[in-house]
Amino acid sequence: MTDHTETTQAPMLFQDAHIAAYEATDGATGHEWMDGVFTLVLTTIGRTSREPRKFAVIYRKVGNDYVVVASRGGMDTHPNWYLNLLAHPEIDVQVGADRFRVRARTATAQQRAALWPLMVEAFPTFTDYQAGTRREIPVVVLSPTSSRSSR
Repeated sequence: MTDHTETTQAPMLFQDAHIAAYEATDGATGHEWMDGVFTLVLTTIGRTSREPRKFAVIYRKVGNDYVVVASRGGMDTHPNWYLNLLAHPEIDVQVGADRFRVRARTATAQQRAALWPLMVEAFPTFTDYQAGTRREIPVVVLSPTSSRSSR
C-alpha cells in the first residue's frame, strides 16, 4: 500500500542515486518504485553534447513496446530526455536486468488517445501533471530493435 512517505519520494525518481541503485542491482532496487509503479532507465544521447544521458522514467509495457510519458512533473517545458530522443531516437533502455536498444517515437494523436488512459491507470498523478500545464504531455512508444541481454 502506498503511504505518504513513498509519495514524497517522487522527486528522487529522477536522481542519480535511483539510476545507480537500479543499475547496480539489475533493477532489484528501483524497478518497482512504488507499489505497482515501475521504472526503466533510458540512455539517450545529448542533442548538443552527444554524450550519453541517463534518466529513470515510469513505464508500462503494451504488447511488445514500452510506453513512457514525457511529463516533467507537469512543467510547461518538455523534459531533456524527450528532446534528446527527438534528435536521436535510437536509444538504450534497461528494464530490470534486461538491457536492449529501442527506437523511440512520439505517439500519434490516435495512439495517445488509447495509451494515455493506460498510463494514468499506471500512475494517476499524470492526470494532475496534464491539468497543470498548457502543453499536451507527449506519450512515447519505445519499440525494441534488438534482442535483450542481461548483465
